[in-house]
Amino acid sequence: MKNYITDSSRISPELLEKVKKLKHIALDMDGTIYNGTTLFPYTISFLNRLKRLGVSYSFLTNNPSKNISDYLKKLEKLGIPVREEEMYSSATATIDYLKNKHPEVKKLFLLGTPSMIQQFEKEGYISTGDSAEDEPDALVVAFDMTLTYERLCRAAWWAKQGKLYVATNPDRVCPTDQPVVLVDCASIYSCIETATGRKPDIVLGKPQKEMLDGVLASRNLKPEEVAMVGDRIYTDMMMAYNADTFGVLVLTGEATLEEAKNADIELDMVLPSIEILGELIEYSHQKQENGKI
Repeated sequence: MKNYITDSSRISPELLEKVKKLKHIALDMDGTIYNGTTLFPYTISFLNRLKRLGVSYSFLTNNPSKNISDYLKKLEKLGIPVREEEMYSSATATIDYLKNKHPEVKKLFLLGTPSMIQQFEKEGYISTGDSAEDEPDALVVAFDMTLTYERLCRAAWWAKQGKLYVATNPDRVCPTDQPVVLVDCASIYSCIETATGRKPDIVLGKPQKEMLDGVLASRNLKPEEVAMVGDRIYTDMMMAYNADTFGVLVLTGEATLEEAKNADIELDMVLPSIEILGELIEYSHQKQENGKI
């Protein structure tokens, strides 16, 4: 596989030229900088290397189970100080979608964690209870690790009643370092579809290019100056493809090398980890300084 790079000596001049253009790295989280509760040993040095080279970065996650404040606390606990504007989740994307496309919506039945519900309430939305009398304007289904059978049934009921129905992300499972399968949002809304025959009206988060549009606009960047780095082909790499940015698949989470070889889209670059990406970026800068690129 020509774009599977294990060290700087294996990169083609064409790929090296693309790496040199990068000014910003948009990073997935689970499976990319950490796995579950375990920070990869090279993550801090990778981020420090980007700072030293003058390459900015932000964190994009399809996991809406934590609000932005909780994510900042988690990253700080792991030794990664992050500003609020450097953090964007599928819950944030869902809030932006509702505000921009459905400003009339005020009350939501939120199938999500208490942390996520707090984020919606902070933005002015009213979270409805598990009651047929407490009618929402719309249904939002997310990755809910606090899921109960009763609330799943209530969500299915509102889907069946024809309410505006938004899903936060298309992930089937969430990466974890524990001996368990973490059923994610797509698996939950598939359950509702089986019960009611109804799919979400829209599924947000990656691979929707809107997840990257804010990064480009806020930093006045061109697509070729941004790399989307993640461990999933059907979300991270599809979003890079949809946004016409540089996609870097890392093999530290869900995707395997075999899956990368058989991907439906052509992958820009496949790496063992973000550690190699840091080495490649520094190598491209050194080549530039030496006048060889």
